[in-house]
Amino acid sequence: MPPENKPRLTLLLASPRGFCAGVDRAILIVERALEKWGAPVFVRHEIVHNRFVVEGLEAKGAVFVDELDEVPDDRPVIFSAHGVPKAVPVEARRRNMIYVDATCPLVSKVHSEAEHHFADGRHIVLIGHQGHPEVVGTMGQLPPRAVSLVETVEDVAALQPPDPARMAYVTQTTLSVDDTTSIAAALRARFPAIVGPRKDDICYATTNRQAAVKAIAATADAILVVGAPNSSNSRRLVEVAAVAGCRRALLIQRAADIDWTALRDVRRLGLSAGASAPEILVREVIDAARRHFDVAVEDVAVTREDVHFNLPRVLAD
Repeated sequence: MPPENKPRLTLLLASPRGFCAGVDRAILIVERALEKWGAPVFVRHEIVHNRFVVEGLEAKGAVFVDELDEVPDDRPVIFSAHGVPKAVPVEARRRNMIYVDATCPLVSKVHSEAEHHFADGRHIVLIGHQGHPEVVGTMGQLPPRAVSLVETVEDVAALQPPDPARMAYVTQTTLSVDDTTSIAAALRARFPAIVGPRKDDICYATTNRQAAVKAIAATADAILVVGAPNSSNSRRLVEVAAVAGCRRALLIQRAADIDWTALRDVRRLGLSAGASAPEILVREVIDAARRHFDVAVEDVAVTREDVHFNLPRVLAD
């Protein structure tokens, strides 16, 4: 359709968006492992929550499995960026396996905090989502019943810790900043002696992407977030957009998922991507928008990121 026949659309491109340093590192770990040991290299769980990324690594020779018993003893295995319970590397060592831990360093920081508090005799409260791999991994750093999981302010009211005077809390790194603040406030109100993180557990990338979405929400007719349905940080972006004033906030995996007919009345469209969604998928959405609209792209940046995490020593050569 000629540009003069297309409705005009201002596309508000949130920044930062997409890959964070932990995701970059995790993907590079798989690629370097394939270079070092050849295919197949096994990966326990999705390395990051994005099918496009996973399928790309599968094409290079990565094999994704649910548990270690699916991995031959003589092939390398990589643990996902979300972290794993301590029992997993223990089992890998028992079998003399080559393994590489791709846990995001910011998740590892939460693990260390929880272990430190436990060693000091505190009961740990984890703010997070039941069943998420990061939560499973964090709870798995400590013995059973050492950690209580809370998802809401209401959960805080129901807590019955062993000793209310000896408690600490940590959080999943990919939560809504605002929701977590209210839950942490409820914990401090009910348990005044509770010890919080020395530095916020919610990672810089989650915080920055939510701030960028807030910056476009008030003036956008609709917002699209590129990300996987099992990506916690992507789903939180949709929620943040709605709370910040844009009720038409949608999670999409690819441009092909978009119902452009339903968006035909939109004149200001926000676009962001979760921390595990590659920029190529964002560009795919922009190209698709141009087929339906006369598009003017407006970059809305709230900060600039320059974080980098080193590779594990075994792959750093």
